[in-house]
Amino acid sequence: MGATSEFLAMVPRRADGKRNWPSELKARIVAETLIEGETVKAVAQRYELIPSTVSDWRRIARQGKLVLPNLDGMNFVPVEVEAPVAQPVPTTSSGTIDVVMGDIAVRLDAATPAPRIAEIARALAT
Repeated sequence: MGATSEFLAMVPRRADGKRNWPSELKARIVAETLIEGETVKAVAQRYELIPSTVSDWRRIARQGKLVLPNLDGMNFVPVEVEAPVAQPVPTTSSGTIDVVMGDIAVRLDAATPAPRIAEIARALAT
């Protein structure tokens, strides 16, 4: 921990005594949290930070406001987006659905499939 303390002593401090972390150093710290087996808490402790500060920097990086260096051991997981699952039409207490467009109202059984309800709504809109 001595080397880390010496390193931290070189990080400039503001008038209020808080460290003024350069963007490049923030990015390196965030990148370290992405190394397999590392945790935000462990990395934060290494740099004498509170984990929420490192989490805030991670959020900033996700927003594209902090460019991360490529460190050995960093792994990224491919993202898969699943197709939306059709949700059942909520039923009302009366067991009916009212489709209202202007002066016209169509009352349907609550079991009417959503595509059919959409067809009726489009027809009423024209």
